[in-house]
Amino acid sequence: MMSNNVNIELKNIVEAALLVAGQPLTLERLLGMFPADSQPTKEELRGVLAQIEAEYAERGVELKQIGKGWRIQTREKYADYVAKLLEERPPRYSRALLETLAIIAYRQPVTRGEIENIRGVAVSTDTIRTLVERGWIKQVGVREVPGRPALYGTTPAFLEHFSLKSLEDMPPLAELRSIEEIGADLDRRVHEANGDATGNGGDHSAAAHSDATTEEAVAEEALGEQERAHALQEPETASAIQAQPPVLPD
Repeated sequence: MMSNNVNIELKNIVEAALLVAGQPLTLERLLGMFPADSQPTKEELRGVLAQIEAEYAERGVELKQIGKGWRIQTREKYADYVAKLLEERPPRYSRALLETLAIIAYRQPVTRGEIENIRGVAVSTDTIRTLVERGWIKQVGVREVPGRPALYGTTPAFLEHFSLKSLEDMPPLAELRSIEEIGADLDRRVHEANGDATGNGGDHSAAAHSDATTEEAVAEEALGEQERAHALQEPETASAIQAQPPVLPD
């Protein structure tokens, strides 16, 4: 039953916008759809979003907050079914790439050299390039040391692709025994994200490049699980791993 406090027409407009947007919409983006002299308040929009979320509670799709925005997407339990409708083959990512992404997510801002110290092996240039091209990481500054190496951090697109409201939604390191297991969790989320609902299928333009670099990255892997786990949990390294949320656009 519709709440008496919710404007039905406003709810229909917001719901239609969410269905076709193809990306999370912030309150500011939603407000921008209306003329300046007839804009709803942010409180009214939050009420409408809460109503839509409640109506979708028993459906195959859900309204989920991603970062500062909201989007309508397939429920996780139905992602495998929806994925079968995709004509493109879902991109595959190497263990090296997923481990590198995990280190950046937990340790950011971090340099390539620091990633290599944690993993114990060199980080391929292709790995960094693929993550940048996917929009999951970006250069956020430089380390003020000789050579001024680039510092990398995650982006709002990382949160969007992995359906995270913030970096705080990532599993605590204490619950994971190694970087390999973190990479496996990200790999699972990649496959789930490939089954997003209508309007949220994602951009697979980097799929071919990722497939091409997978074999090279896997071939570079020579480090066992125990060595990576030990490297992650060294006191001087593990104590520095903190999730620092990136600055998200309004």
